[in-house]
Amino acid sequence: MAKKIIITVAPSSNFQGKEANPAIPEQPEEVAQATYDAYNAGASIVHFHSRDRQGIPTNDRNVIIETVQQIRRRCSDIIIQPSVAPANRPDRINTADDGLSSLDVGAEMASLDCGVVVIPSRVPDMEGPDRIIGWTRKWLVETATKMKALGIKPEMEIFNDAQLEDAINLLVKPGLIIGNPTFTFVMNMKTSQGGVEWSMENLAHFVRKTPPGSMFGTMGVGASQYFATLGSLLYGGNIRVGFEDNIYYRKGELATSNAQLVERIVKVAQDLGYEIASPDEAREMMGITKRL
Repeated sequence: MAKKIIITVAPSSNFQGKEANPAIPEQPEEVAQATYDAYNAGASIVHFHSRDRQGIPTNDRNVIIETVQQIRRRCSDIIIQPSVAPANRPDRINTADDGLSSLDVGAEMASLDCGVVVIPSRVPDMEGPDRIIGWTRKWLVETATKMKALGIKPEMEIFNDAQLEDAINLLVKPGLIIGNPTFTFVMNMKTSQGGVEWSMENLAHFVRKTPPGSMFGTMGVGASQYFATLGSLLYGGNIRVGFEDNIYYRKGELATSNAQLVERIVKVAQDLGYEIASPDEAREMMGITKRL
């Protein structure tokens, strides 16, 4: 039997919007339609960020709930994974707790960034005062505990070696993770202090440190997206694509949709002999229970 791999689509962004690529969905109905198209192309999980009616990133729980409901109306069985990142807004200082409004909105999963992040307030020109998101060790343990109590499985986002060790020692070993521990290795996040470049060597190092019985996937930011997902496939890992991470299909050519990016990696995965997991198969692989 061929190995099944899980595809996550990240259709929207906390940084770039329609000014970067007009095809980026922003409003709940747009995110839901983009999710549906990516689902039909092979995505089993959707990871999303929200924006208000003016197109500004938001952690408004009502907007998040509306997005979840809109997605459910179009594809009832996709695994919904809202981001817990604070909205990248020009009018306020971010706190680590801003994104916790994404919890308890009826989702089975949520992202969990596993270390303090420092990013410039203006991306991509790297200007403006630094924004420091205090995803400290204490915060990680407290948030993972909340997720477990709510029946939410964390997708542990790993930016570097130290974060992977913290996730293993503070979250996995104490039993704070529902089902099989699931990691996403974030590669080439150059706007984030502490992020590592994309390379097969860096990915291999992460994979070697992943605990037995756990699962991993890889995402690459910008031009590294295609190569990082290929590398993940070669190591037997899952993959994430979408406009949050990359807006181009190839150099100088904007992607026309999130589904286009999913379709490309599905073809590659199938050429390598993999089967694409359905949402219910992904649930079984990760050890989570479907929410009705």
